[in-house]
Amino acid sequence: MSESAAKPVLKSWVPVPKDSDFSIFNLPFGIFQTKRISPRAGIAIGDKIVDLAVLHEEGFFSEMTQMPHGVFQKDSLNDFIALGKATTKRVRDKVQDLLKEENGALRDHQSRGKAIVGRNEAQMLLPVKIGDYTDFYSSLEHATNVGKMFRDPENALLPNWKHLPVGYHGRASSIVPSGSPIIRPKGQFKDPDMAVPEFGPSKRLDFELEMAFVIGKPTKMGDSVSTEDAEDYIFGMVLFNDWSARDIQAWEYVPLGPFLGKSFASSISPWIVTLEALEPFRVAGPKQEPDVLPYLQYQTDHAFDIKLEVLLQPEGLKATKVCTSNFKYMYWNIAQQLAHHTINGCNINVGDMMASGTISGPTEDSFGSMLELSWKGTKPVLLEEGGERKFIQDGDSVIMKGYAEKDGIRIGFGEVEGKVLPAK
Repeated sequence: MSESAAKPVLKSWVPVPKDSDFSIFNLPFGIFQTKRISPRAGIAIGDKIVDLAVLHEEGFFSEMTQMPHGVFQKDSLNDFIALGKATTKRVRDKVQDLLKEENGALRDHQSRGKAIVGRNEAQMLLPVKIGDYTDFYSSLEHATNVGKMFRDPENALLPNWKHLPVGYHGRASSIVPSGSPIIRPKGQFKDPDMAVPEFGPSKRLDFELEMAFVIGKPTKMGDSVSTEDAEDYIFGMVLFNDWSARDIQAWEYVPLGPFLGKSFASSISPWIVTLEALEPFRVAGPKQEPDVLPYLQYQTDHAFDIKLEVLLQPEGLKATKVCTSNFKYMYWNIAQQLAHHTINGCNINVGDMMASGTISGPTEDSFGSMLELSWKGTKPVLLEEGGERKFIQDGDSVIMKGYAEKDGIRIGFGEVEGKVLPAK
């Protein structure tokens, strides 16, 4: 392919700022509302939102006869996603065509003023109704770091870790959109030097840098999804901050795993980036040794080169970038996670969310949690304007960002932000 052929040719008549996450190549789906508009589906482009309900009312999707009336005027994308990838892809392709610089169909239409909304006017809501949520533990570097800290450094990984994607069923009710405040959780904790456990607000509140995929197609109980077919069941991806109370977690997690140390809150970015948009950023994942069982083997690359970063911002002060990582580091990929999740016949539903687990890289600055960055509190993280952090304090905001970039094409996720408030 020549250099000129590799360059993007699409431009939008909607101004898109340089380095915007929401280029015409992206077009993620979300649910928004304004002071005058009820919750509904939209697509992000630059600093604007395309109101899909208006486009539908004005007949821009008239050739899609299977599109139910009012499908975009809902407070979640579930019913739209359930129409299937053939339909959701046609909608995204149609909007992309309408936004092209040379296409005047929407640009010159009388409803343009209603159809294009400023993102600064909008409040973003949860994009889907999440019936079930699963959290995996799929970063080799993260699992190794945690194993070194809490178990035998010479045998950091448990025997099953390289044979299956470890996961647990999490709490869906406490997943909130970016911007929602996070109230410090309370619970029991017992440090090694304590004779008996104590109760109170967590002293070791942490973030976990993760991504999550959204299920776009259901299965029936007893059925399984193969790695080959897995992406047919995945609508798209979001950034995911799985807040963690490390002191509560450490005391409770044996023998049944995470509970109160995790279930109090998880935050997600509000725009779902489709797998179609991420297609140019596929890469090979890490080599898996030993060989995995046949149902976990795959042919297509299911890893994606998505650059990730975490900023920590104390109240009233400048943010400090504390972590730079990449989704491509994940040992277990999304197809393997879904195949393993369903191999026992567990059914999945549209809107279900499955998170990657903490995404840590091979270098200290790429560790995806304060637990690792401060190495269990022994190496405080220095802040830009003075001070340090071992874990998250009240008033701190955690901001996660992610984007993929190649050949002049940028596909971003926006950000997921949450500010920690004192325990009630």
